Amino acid sequence: MIRLEQIGELAISSPSKIVMLIIDGIGGLPDPRTGKTELETAKTPNLDRLAKEGICGLIDPVSSGITPGSAPGHLALFGYDPFQFDIGRGVLEALGIGFDLEEKDVAARGNFCTVDSSGLISDRRAGRISTEECAELCELLRLVKLEDVDMFVLPVREHRFLAVFRGEELYPEVTDSDPQRIGWRPNIVAATGPRGEKMAQIANRFVDRSRETLSERYPANMVLLRGFSRLPQIPKFSETYKLDAVAIAAYPMYKGLAKLVGMKIIETGSSPEEEFATLAHYFNEHDFFYVHIKQTDSAGEDGDFQRKVKTIEEIDKALFSLLDFKLDVIVVTGDHSTPALLKGHSWHPVPFLLYSERCRPDKVSEFCESACVSGGLGRFLALDIMPLAMANALKLNKFGA
Repeated sequence: MIRLEQIGELAISSPSKIVMLIIDGIGGLPDPRTGKTELETAKTPNLDRLAKEGICGLIDPVSSGITPGSAPGHLALFGYDPFQFDIGRGVLEALGIGFDLEEKDVAARGNFCTVDSSGLISDRRAGRISTEECAELCELLRLVKLEDVDMFVLPVREHRFLAVFRGEELYPEVTDSDPQRIGWRPNIVAATGPRGEKMAQIANRFVDRSRETLSERYPANMVLLRGFSRLPQIPKFSETYKLDAVAIAAYPMYKGLAKLVGMKIIETGSSPEEEFATLAHYFNEHDFFYVHIKQTDSAGEDGDFQRKVKTIEEIDKALFSLLDFKLDVIVVTGDHSTPALLKGHSWHPVPFLLYSERCRPDKVSEFCESACVSGGLGRFLALDIMPLAMANALKLNKFGA
């Protein structure tokens, strides 16, 4: 596997353009009644056309058998080894909403959730409350005062919020309070090393005070925290790959991740039609476009098989508007699988296609799991996607004499 710095030594600028379309959580599992996944069930003539004219395969976002979070899944797509660059969800949420993190701040991603009378989690997302209600609840939590620390609580989107802890000797060496399971109690935040003791105590005090404050605010009557983190040092994407790279993403976390690696952020609407229209508008101005679509993942996490099918069909329909553009290279895949049957991320490989005039088309004629397993690229790590895309865009020099 080639290292990021080696890619940087081979990378060159060229006029060609790369579009990386990430359909979040696109992979699924077969419905027992039909034997087909969400992607196999959906009617996708435009994705099928790209698959037929391109080359396909399956990717392991992080490693075989490992269920990835969104951050490591995306880092691998961008060519960063997620085991080398471990970035916490809190930092990404902060960057995504434009919060000015200081060097020693510890940020955590929060969920408003529902707990029953026994204190067990019945809904990790509090019924996906509105962003407006989230903002109102954050106002309440900002009234929580803790000794030895300044607190910032800000709404992100729907049930998600950002908690930033600012004070002396705070380190993110702590566990999450979110067990990421229904029917469990929230975890007690624990230090994972001596430096994390103070942070763990403060986080638990914040959670306890939040429980008291939200006790009458059903369904959002409790909070869960995860992804405690500080700003990391990471090589810049545009400098490494010699690209003028931009991100088109509606959800803050993904804008935060793109911003962290040095991509420019283009504001857009949240529907596939709006995101593709934004891409079309700026198509002549940049040479790399990361386009992220979230709704497939949300439907999978909600266990809504049919909504995920419908969302895939909406994406495919909107994609038609781009097919008349000169797409030098387009990559279509996901950062992980989110089968509706599991209601969460999974370890299953993700379908992948690459279209380019310079690729060797295989015999795959539709974009889905059962077809991509026979694709010409076989099964490979997501870390290899950027070198493939760069090569097909004629943006890599020859290696060696």
